[in-house]
Amino acid sequence: MDYDTMRRATAEFFGTFWLTFGGCGAAVLSAAFPELGIGFLGVAFAFGLTVLTMAYAVGHISGGHFNPAVTLGLWSAHRCANRHVLPYIIAQVIGAVVAAGVLYVIASGKAGWVPNGFASNGYGDLSPGKYGLAACLIIEFLTTFFFLFIIVGTTSKGAATGFAGIPIGFALVLIHLISIPVTNTSVNPARSTGPALFAGGEAVMQLWLFWLAPIAGAIAAGAMARWLYEPADTVNTTVVEKRATA
Repeated sequence: MDYDTMRRATAEFFGTFWLTFGGCGAAVLSAAFPELGIGFLGVAFAFGLTVLTMAYAVGHISGGHFNPAVTLGLWSAHRCANRHVLPYIIAQVIGAVVAAGVLYVIASGKAGWVPNGFASNGYGDLSPGKYGLAACLIIEFLTTFFFLFIIVGTTSKGAATGFAGIPIGFALVLIHLISIPVTNTSVNPARSTGPALFAGGEAVMQLWLFWLAPIAGAIAAGAMARWLYEPADTVNTTVVEKRATA
């Protein structure tokens, strides 16, 4: 692995670590205490803030994916080079697993603590609202589709420069507000994998959905965004060229 790829992968490791530790940490450590009052809203904002903060911290190094579905979606949109896809995904999964491990050690330091799902995602009995497989598959596909669509749109030509992290972070907040009751919100296979490995059992058995649905949604959004934004860029360039030669 060359120096540039290693540097990018390291940024993805830390970004995904922070997303998993911060978002799942809010759910496991803070939301477990009703008197703190953060609830679903607090957890949703925690996930959004992790992406927002790391987008500005390391986004200029790697692009700030922190999510295998985002990496594959941006690859589908022709925004991520082939050579970066596998190193990014490996770094993201490792970052999420390490973060979940650290969080597990911290959480288990409390006397009488019980994992209770340990922020894992699930359908059926593992769904917070007991939603079935089809409902969970649809919401994970759809929310990841729009998450990737927003990422591509806010980083395209003509979008306000330097501010993409804000709508992307708030998009993740909104996604969590919608889907926490349904799947506990994944839209990120790495974030799902880390906690599931420590929750064990059925959480691991259900991981397939939280890889399949987000990746399918992101790739579909990448293809759609490529079709939507590229012609607009071409049209805008042509208009500018015509005015320059008029």
